[in-house]
Amino acid sequence: MFDRLEDILIRYKEIEEELSNPNVVNDQKRYRDLMKEQSDLTDIVNKYLEYKEYKKTMEDSLLMLDEETDEEIRELAREELNESKTMISQIEEELKILLLPKDPNDDKNVIVEIRAGAGGDEAALFAAELYRMYVMYAERSNWKIDMMNLNENGIGGFKEVVFMINGKGAYSKLKYESGVHRVQRVPVTESGGRIHTSTSTVAIMPEADEVDVELDLNDCKFDVFRSSGNGGQSVNTTDSAVRLTHVPTGIVISCQDEKSQLKNKDKAIKILRSRLYELEMEKAQSAEAESRKSQIGTGDRSEKIRTYNFPQGRITDHRIKLTLHQIENVLNGDLDEIIDSLIAADQAAKLSKMQEDS
Repeated sequence: MFDRLEDILIRYKEIEEELSNPNVVNDQKRYRDLMKEQSDLTDIVNKYLEYKEYKKTMEDSLLMLDEETDEEIRELAREELNESKTMISQIEEELKILLLPKDPNDDKNVIVEIRAGAGGDEAALFAAELYRMYVMYAERSNWKIDMMNLNENGIGGFKEVVFMINGKGAYSKLKYESGVHRVQRVPVTESGGRIHTSTSTVAIMPEADEVDVELDLNDCKFDVFRSSGNGGQSVNTTDSAVRLTHVPTGIVISCQDEKSQLKNKDKAIKILRSRLYELEMEKAQSAEAESRKSQIGTGDRSEKIRTYNFPQGRITDHRIKLTLHQIENVLNGDLDEIIDSLIAADQAAKLSKMQEDS
């Protein structure tokens, strides 16, 4: 591990030298690439330099204990030695996590798809609540929301909603949310007071760039139709809504949130790129099925990941056996404890696998 850290430190210093070279500054692409590489290495380098400082303090303290006879100074050296040992152990664990292979999609924006599953109107109402939860979480994180498509059921529920979250690190935080979310509660339409179980499916996809996916628009069929639902005066008066069919895969995407047909077409293409990218990722992950077992969840849309039980006021994430009795806070966007726990569990599983392989 420490040989690798030394190599990273050397590379970091090389980048610093290159960035001060006027020829590199004038080459904008090279400059951007180096800035990104430097940014990716900064946390590791800073943590390693901190480790080296504590290592030096520990060595100095040991030397002082060998050479000094003054008991007060020796006591001070012992305190510094104990503190250094504690910090060195803690930083070593942090460095192991920082050295884990980084998901190349972590810094990307995400496209979120939420669909009502089993449970009719109650499932649609739950889908709308999940949408609100992610929007509020995004607002807490200072991320921006861009609605892409919305299909309502007329009573405040969503049959389907597709939206983009724009923000650095959005995928790194939200990628664990893909799967089936289950709600248990007494629906407002239930006169007998019986608890019903309904589901909604969440899909989190990294925004795909053109370099990520090769898309031939000749493989796409576009149909236009009149928008329905909320949207002002243009609804049902112009053929602004767009239905995109990707012939090779059979993927169908409808977008009607914008008044402009061109904007709806652009959004449909953006969603298609991310869907195709997700398919490519699934192929790669199935090829590495054994390594996927070490990760928290598979990202599979059919995997039941979480239950929201209203009568007991609890949320349970089934993948890490985490139960919280703060359902209202979570549905108001306070997802930090759940997401941080999922990240920690994922990192621990990857570390364990890495140690097994080494």
